Amino acid sequence: MASPPTGTVTFLFTDIEGSTKLWEDNAPAMQAALARHDELLRRAIEERGGYVFKTIGDAFCCAFPSALHALEAVLAAQPALLSEGWEKTGPLRVRMALHTGSADERRGDYFGPPVNRVARLLSAGHGGQVLLSSATQELVRDTLPEGARLRDLGERRLKDLFRPERVFQLIAPELPTSFPPLKTLDARINNLPAQPTPLVGRERELKEVCDLLRGEGVRLLTLTGPGGIGKTRLGLQVAAELLDEFEDGVFFAALAPITDPSLVASAIAEPLGVVEAGDQPLEEGLKGYLRGKELLLLLDNFEQVLGAAPLVGELLSACPKLKVLATSRSVLRVYGEQEYPVPPLELPDHKRLPSVERLTQYEAVRLFIERAKAASPDFSVTNENAPAVAEICVRLDGLPLAIELAAARIKLLTPRAMLERLGSRLKLVTGGARNLPERQRTLRSTIEWSHALLEEGERVLFARLAVFSGGCTLEAIETVCDAEDDLPVDALEGVSSLLDKSLLRQEEGPESEPRFVMLETIHEYARERLQASGEAEEIRRLHAEYFLGLAEEAAPELKGPDQLQWHRRLDAEHGNMRTALSWTLRQEKDELTLRLAGALWRFWWTQGYDSEGRRWLEGALAMEGRGSIESRAMALAGVGALASHQGDFDRAEEALEEGLELLVGKVTERSEAKLHLLLTLGAVALEREDHDKATRLFEESLSLSREEGNGWGLARSVMSLATVIHEQGDLERATQLFEEGIDLFRERGDKLHLAYCLINLGLTVYSRGDLGRAAKLTEEGVGLLRELGVGADTAVGLCNLGWMALSQNDLNKATVYYEESLRLAWDTGMEPVVLTTLEGYACVAGAQGEAQRAARLWGAAQTIQETKDIPRDAYWLTEADSRISVVRSNLGEEVWEEAWRKGRVITLDEAVSYALEEATGG
Repeated sequence: MASPPTGTVTFLFTDIEGSTKLWEDNAPAMQAALARHDELLRRAIEERGGYVFKTIGDAFCCAFPSALHALEAVLAAQPALLSEGWEKTGPLRVRMALHTGSADERRGDYFGPPVNRVARLLSAGHGGQVLLSSATQELVRDTLPEGARLRDLGERRLKDLFRPERVFQLIAPELPTSFPPLKTLDARINNLPAQPTPLVGRERELKEVCDLLRGEGVRLLTLTGPGGIGKTRLGLQVAAELLDEFEDGVFFAALAPITDPSLVASAIAEPLGVVEAGDQPLEEGLKGYLRGKELLLLLDNFEQVLGAAPLVGELLSACPKLKVLATSRSVLRVYGEQEYPVPPLELPDHKRLPSVERLTQYEAVRLFIERAKAASPDFSVTNENAPAVAEICVRLDGLPLAIELAAARIKLLTPRAMLERLGSRLKLVTGGARNLPERQRTLRSTIEWSHALLEEGERVLFARLAVFSGGCTLEAIETVCDAEDDLPVDALEGVSSLLDKSLLRQEEGPESEPRFVMLETIHEYARERLQASGEAEEIRRLHAEYFLGLAEEAAPELKGPDQLQWHRRLDAEHGNMRTALSWTLRQEKDELTLRLAGALWRFWWTQGYDSEGRRWLEGALAMEGRGSIESRAMALAGVGALASHQGDFDRAEEALEEGLELLVGKVTERSEAKLHLLLTLGAVALEREDHDKATRLFEESLSLSREEGNGWGLARSVMSLATVIHEQGDLERATQLFEEGIDLFRERGDKLHLAYCLINLGLTVYSRGDLGRAAKLTEEGVGLLRELGVGADTAVGLCNLGWMALSQNDLNKATVYYEESLRLAWDTGMEPVVLTTLEGYACVAGAQGEAQRAARLWGAAQTIQETKDIPRDAYWLTEADSRISVVRSNLGEEVWEEAWRKGRVITLDEAVSYALEEATGG
């Protein structure tokens, strides 16, 4: 029998797919089959030098000193298992995974990240499939046995949430080759963030929390505990484990960057892609989006926005398939909430320490070892240092964050020296707040101790970094934290040191730019240090000025060829923008607030933050100092744009006219702000069908753009004029202007407005009878909107394509367009598009001979139009009415009325579900 290999080891893990059901169906037959399965596997493994170090049920865990020998064992075992009779149980489909790495071997067992990694790789596969990690593939690719090859399945995110893994499938003559998609995080929609390190331990807690959430009676589960206990990491792993069980995915909403409960709806809506529509509150849009979804929502760090707890209750009441997993230091106190207090990591009894081998099986000690080895690869637990390691973990009460902070110091201090310093520090903090839990006081002392070990320059940088919210870039750190060239340490070196000491974490931001973030517990302590430094207000001023500069730099770029990148950058910095705006309002920095909010409103408009943007802008305008005329006018333009986007045309008109009046006779009269005021006021007039006023305003914006040489303003004015002229019926002139606008937007690289112009021209060309060109123009516009991720407007373009296909009696194509449009419109709260698409579905049903279905859909659409007071889309009204008139006549009035009345009484979400039944095969 082989001895356990050490050093770099190739692990082979196997298990039988569907073994639980096989045992339930025929336990005696399965017992005999499993014995034969074990015999075949052991022979193939041990004949090639492999070492079976663990079996759990039908699962084998093996180690090989050579990757090639491990591969040869697989090539021997898998065909033997596949060719075996298995008459009484049916085929045993065994999945296998290979991964190579360095793991700790103790008394024949293995510990460390490679073991966790191969287990996760195995869980991604299917019965009969053999998967290899990139590390193993590198070792065997040049020495593959004859007939064998490796299929690259691409980079995949495994459910350990660690870095992505490039996965390969073994292809050989005797092995099956076709399998369903891998069961990785990529298989279902989610936004779970990658984690810098794998989860250590927590097997029991993970199972218990997953089992609770699987139960029908648990809709809201809150993981509670002090800062640093590991609530977030456990919650993320639970979400990853349950991903396959939620048809519509799992989504993570980070609440740490916000403290205002009114912003929680935005924080939830953002990862879901829900945006405000018209005057509908965002909360209602969330309910509409989630109402029919089978989805898990992870709300992280809820303790600082407990005032928003009723919103969670409302969402759960309105959305029967929704489940919420929250992490919080306090319970939410929402009806039906189940609390799960997260315990510390498992600890040994430091008074009666077990052997070194047994000691390293305790979760807290395993975490210390793995994090210490990451900081210093030569570190190992010995008989000499084991008691100190164990006592450190006990003194830190098994708190993961505290242990990670301590382990990060292993390069500087031995475990014995660390224990001595930690012990003395803990004695000094016993006078902390008496109402704090002991573990939280211990964690605080750990952070204080870690902080005390910093050099003076690092301490200054650490405190100043507290000003950022939601992370920051290195450029922001250098600009804000060393604006006066008074930082006692080089910013880059300081950041690197704080990363090494686990006081700072690095994440990947937009365009792969690194971002630096603090865990929230550490962030709280850093804020205290900043406040105690005496320079808090100065650092906050520098922070606000930096992000004002970034916002003003971004504003023109949002209209240019790099608009997508700038939207992503502003989205990443939204927490910092909110922090800056809060400070400027609190300090009554009127000009700074007006300029910052005025620079951001186009971002808010595009991303669907209409209500939030209006609150910031109205707050800025309400300050007594008033600010400069130009900045105030731009803020009023923002209020007008966001209010009109929500359908609040009265407030929009009031703000826009106030802005124009403010500029009359001033030096700044011919300004960027005036251009936006004219364009938006013209759009409001157009909505109110005041074509003369709209034309006058658009012509004035056109003249202003030409005088100022503003190419974007010229293009927007031309497009806006074309829209008015189209509505007035001059199709030839409208076509000329839209084509001119398209050329101008192409020159500028503004894909967003180019898409709008293309779709509008498509409607104009359609009205002129050129259906082929109309569809091509609209498809190009929809393609650009998809690229930019503008879901709501994509729904509009797809709806238009559906009607164009219907007018050519291409019912299959029309149905495909309507389905995607309806899903997008429903998800983004675009109820006018939902209405128009339902009418389209009714027409398709009528054309397919399903007259009663058509009547029911038509009745539902009419109810929605009347109860929601939504005007019908004038472009498609005639086409819809003429088609439905024919269907109604052919069906007969009595039968039509009966089916139509059934449609009149169903709700909006029922109508959407009914329409989509046909598309989904329901």
